[in-house]
Amino acid sequence: MGESVDKEALAQHWVHSHEEDSDTEMVFRPASYDFPRSRGRTSFDLSPDGKLIEGGIGPTDRSEKSAGTWQLEAGKLAFYHGSGDKAAKVMQIASASRNRLVVKK
Repeated sequence: MGESVDKEALAQHWVHSHEEDSDTEMVFRPASYDFPRSRGRTSFDLSPDGKLIEGGIGPTDRSEKSAGTWQLEAGKLAFYHGSGDKAAKVMQIASASRNRLVVKK
């Protein structure tokens, strides 16, 4: 995908829709999406000002959140935590719209 990703469309709360995953891609939907019941889902909230809140399932099956920043870099979504210059996570965007975000596994 490349430079055509709309950064404004990315700035929202995304939740992993693992039911829609394929062998090579992961699918995320806006938090307002009508998800089927699930034991737990990972998520990330991308603010327009570059702030990031990642949500995941902790070792005790309780939700855990971590803060950081995010950047769109040549069709890749990069998450940064702490003060380092190296991204903690980088996801190659396959397709993106306001209703569906697909990244390569």
